[in-house]
Amino acid sequence: MGEMGKMAAAVGSMATLAAEPGEDAFRKLFRFYRQSRPGTVDLGGVIDFSVAHAARGTGPGAHKVVKSHLNVSSVSDDDAYRAGLQPVSKWRAYGLQDYPGFIFIPNPFLPGYQWHWVKQCLKLYSQKPNVCNLDKHMTKEETQDLWEQSKEFLRYKEVNKRRPRSLLEKLRWVTLGYHYNWDNKKYSADHYTPFPSDLAFLSEQVAAACGFQGFRAEAGILNYYRLDSTLGIHVDKSELDHSKPLLSFSFGQSAIFLLGGLKRDEAPTPMFMHSGDIMVMSGFSRLLNHAVPRVLPSPEGESLPCCLETPLPADLPRDSVVEPCSVEDWQVCASYLKTARVNMTVRQVLAIGQDFPLEPMEENKRDITTEGSCHLDDENSQVKRARLNPDC
Repeated sequence: MGEMGKMAAAVGSMATLAAEPGEDAFRKLFRFYRQSRPGTVDLGGVIDFSVAHAARGTGPGAHKVVKSHLNVSSVSDDDAYRAGLQPVSKWRAYGLQDYPGFIFIPNPFLPGYQWHWVKQCLKLYSQKPNVCNLDKHMTKEETQDLWEQSKEFLRYKEVNKRRPRSLLEKLRWVTLGYHYNWDNKKYSADHYTPFPSDLAFLSEQVAAACGFQGFRAEAGILNYYRLDSTLGIHVDKSELDHSKPLLSFSFGQSAIFLLGGLKRDEAPTPMFMHSGDIMVMSGFSRLLNHAVPRVLPSPEGESLPCCLETPLPADLPRDSVVEPCSVEDWQVCASYLKTARVNMTVRQVLAIGQDFPLEPMEENKRDITTEGSCHLDDENSQVKRARLNPDC
């Protein structure tokens, strides 16, 4: 079946999905892709920026893919190398015709350098004083070092598949810098820990390449997806300065990302996010609805994407922010990522010279592990939500 035939079949498959009472266009497509079957016509309308003919991706809500121009001179090759990135002149960047400010950069990382960022998400960024979903029901002592408590379980996962899940496998989110409050959907000056310097440097280079010199990485939300996880429909609007971009970095198994409009009655555009891909939402696209309805298992069974098979070079630049990764550490990371995906989103919260508004203390009235659609959900969670919160 040719490309046009696959797309037509996908459109027909979507059309047969009956709408639920009161269901908007975004929610219907979210439900369709959540139930989609990899390797079938269901995914025929999903844009794949990693292939040369990505511009032919069409389907309900899809828009023409266009090339995006990057600011090559704003990032030196040395600075790109320090962050584990190829020279900006070698990056490919795309946008969508009706979504100004949206930039998609298919894997610009140097071979092997994704290893560092994966290891940081699992081993370092998950540590205290950063905040995670497990804090609600566990003591600080119990969540002190999730990596140390989980590494042996993960290293021998293949041998003992009936074992209980490790703490790292129960991790759903971690917040960095200004810690996002899931109850009131706000940031505050008194809930802050130092933002990781290596991730700040990476983010600054990507932002500068996209035309945002002076970007300051002040808050991060890391999402840890299992194969049955979803990220509900939401808008990232809690930052006080919306003139700065939202940066998103993906690692591990591929996923489907839906980019919608300002309102949920606009059908979203589906696209694949593969390991190493970077998305930038700025300008008009900064406050659009978006979601992740599906993480896709590897077609080869439990295996890593090809780009993660190449090891991190042992000879790193002296001033690189990337650190060596031991064979033992990567064994743990690889075991985890064979059935998982990690996503880092980085934001600037305040404009230069801006302060947080003074507000009265608010009581926490809701359970931070169950409220709000920007949380990851999965099929096996004990807490089921009948509907997604549209105000996240």
